[in-house]
Amino acid sequence: MSQIIVGEGKHRVFFDKVIVDNDLILIVGGGETSHVGGVVICEPDQPLRMLALTGHKDIMVLQPLAIAACRKYKRRVTVLGGIHIDNASKDDITAIITNCKQLEEYV
Repeated sequence: MSQIIVGEGKHRVFFDKVIVDNDLILIVGGGETSHVGGVVICEPDQPLRMLALTGHKDIMVLQPLAIAACRKYKRRVTVLGGIHIDNASKDDITAIITNCKQLEEYV
């Protein structure tokens, strides 16, 4: 398992990469508290599948990671996790989204 980290403090985000035979799993977390707020599964030439837990919007940052990894490795990719900051401001959300975009470079 390998971990990639982008950002600092409450805007820090990360993923752990786990290879399971021909499949890839990315476990995403960060902010003040990591959690599982959603799951995205991307397979080559198949529709994207997403599950968001009630009240969570984490799939917004999980989806691009799943697509990027699937395109790069041409294999099934499951991305799960969540990022939480208490009372997040618009600037906090923008910083988290920006840092998650940077994670795409490392999938």
